[in-house]
Amino acid sequence: MTKKNTKKLDQQYIAHTYSRYPVEIIDGKGAELVGSDGRRYIDLGAGIGVNIFGQKDKKWVKAVTEQLDCFQHTSNLYYSAPDARLAELICKKTGLKRVFFCNSGAEANECAIKAARAYAAQRRGRDCYTIVTLKDSFHGRTLTTLAATGQDMFHKDFTPLTPGFEYAEPDNLKDVERICREKKVAGILIECVQGEGGVRALSKDFVQGVAKLCKEKDIVFMTDEVQCGNGRTGRLYAYENYGVLPDVVTTAKGLGGGLPIGATFLGERVKDVFTPGMNGSTFGGNPVVCAGAISILNRLNDKLLSEVARKGEYVRSRLEGQPGIEHVTGLGLMIGVKTRKNENEVVAEMMKHGVLALTAHGGMVRLLPPLTITNRQLKKAMDVLLKAAA
Repeated sequence: MTKKNTKKLDQQYIAHTYSRYPVEIIDGKGAELVGSDGRRYIDLGAGIGVNIFGQKDKKWVKAVTEQLDCFQHTSNLYYSAPDARLAELICKKTGLKRVFFCNSGAEANECAIKAARAYAAQRRGRDCYTIVTLKDSFHGRTLTTLAATGQDMFHKDFTPLTPGFEYAEPDNLKDVERICREKKVAGILIECVQGEGGVRALSKDFVQGVAKLCKEKDIVFMTDEVQCGNGRTGRLYAYENYGVLPDVVTTAKGLGGGLPIGATFLGERVKDVFTPGMNGSTFGGNPVVCAGAISILNRLNDKLLSEVARKGEYVRSRLEGQPGIEHVTGLGLMIGVKTRKNENEVVAEMMKHGVLALTAHGGMVRLLPPLTITNRQLKKAMDVLLKAAA
């Protein structure tokens, strides 16, 4: 099928929910993608933070295909080794106690919200249901996770949204405390690094302050690690950069390595909040996806994470203070670049020179390359970015 035919079919038959770039991907390996026109691109998006080991990762492919040769799916009415083994691995690596598997970050965040409200209802009454999130946050596209998202532009076409959400100013603990005085708060949900909201890393004092407040007031402390988790910041999960342990952690994207998965990790306080029938997911814990995720998580070791941190520092050192660059944000290989030129123009110019990047709220060029991107590829990509931004 030619690029022209693909584009025509897409425009005729797929819902118009995406503004696509004029590139059709047909192949790839590692951090390199190949277009239908034969052009090769360095991938600084990784499927929006999904393909953390790049394309055609041999160990991941082997794990997935071996499971496919056994069985591809069974319902959650039965036991399945891959999801049990993945849950064990997650709990041992994080210190959290139980895991609920689903298919996406939005579902994982829905589960977290349900856990916080169920915990609060059992201990403080059903009128204690408010969830505090932050302005400029992004937590998903279901009606409830849109309500949790602190950006009005995502709300306007879908009101009324699920009630019970309040938005605090990022890095303003007094504003969080104000809401906790005025409302009966069940949980506080934050992204340690806000992704869609501008690739903004929250301050250590703020995150630790939120964790302390939650402990003092018996509020469920939740971190959304859908984008910033799974090694992206140079630690296994971003909260580790802040010296806290949340009650609930959500993740997705990179954990699956290219197949859909969502996961909600439950800590000691909330580990038994769910009983049979309170939550579920037909495809949650799919054995093929979980087999791939085990392969991913097993390789997110200290050596690789130190490499992620080093590569992130390299990007900062190349970009900060250079012509056309206003500032650089983020942690590890989750990087935002504020350019003097319009971010969409910069990304389009980079694409012309064989580098694919993303954008984020606040006029940012967003970089989420595979964690295994080579030094040579990273250097070439930074050369292209600087030329496009100058």
